[in-house]
Amino acid sequence: MKLKDCFENTIIIEKSKFITYLSRIESEEEAKEYIMKIKKIHPNASHHCSAFICFKNNTLQRSNDDGEPKGTAGSPMLNVLNKYGIENTVAVVVRYFGGIKLGAGGLIRAYSSSVSKALDLAPKVETINFHQYIITVPYDLNSKVEHYIRSNSENFEVTYDLSCTYIFTTNIESVYDDLSELSSGRFLPEFITDIIIEKEIEKSV
Repeated sequence: MKLKDCFENTIIIEKSKFITYLSRIESEEEAKEYIMKIKKIHPNASHHCSAFICFKNNTLQRSNDDGEPKGTAGSPMLNVLNKYGIENTVAVVVRYFGGIKLGAGGLIRAYSSSVSKALDLAPKVETINFHQYIITVPYDLNSKVEHYIRSNSENFEVTYDLSCTYIFTTNIESVYDDLSELSSGRFLPEFITDIIIEKEIEKSV
């Protein structure tokens, strides 16, 4: 699961403003550039705490308390990213101090809640592996094949000539067997390539 786009959310805790910024990243350099970008947007903020995870299985992980007591900001933020199951993401929480000290426990809860609430609200996508195929069939089989492809493919294109040629994308593993059965073994799809498609995850009501 990944973020669909950059996202921003603000909460107020004991008069302090916590603004969480989330962004997709593919490297540590991208994460650092994004953190610097947010710092430039909020040059007068009390703190710009950050955490990020990236690479396969989120093997690269970093966090920074940016002046808050050690372990009260960056590390809790990183824990939320890991528990949430999000991939390749950087989180920056900008704090404007409101005059009331929160204590170590309060800071941990505040930074954790900031990231958690932003992740709950941010649009997210899942990556699904699809396969692209091509199949050419005569007109007498077209209605059956077209119905199958319409019902089982993510998208398709069809060209009508002396026969009907379909290029379609699906993640149905039984596609060879299904089309073989439809055509009595006369026509089979040819594999073209693998395609990764991102689909937005619908929010639960």
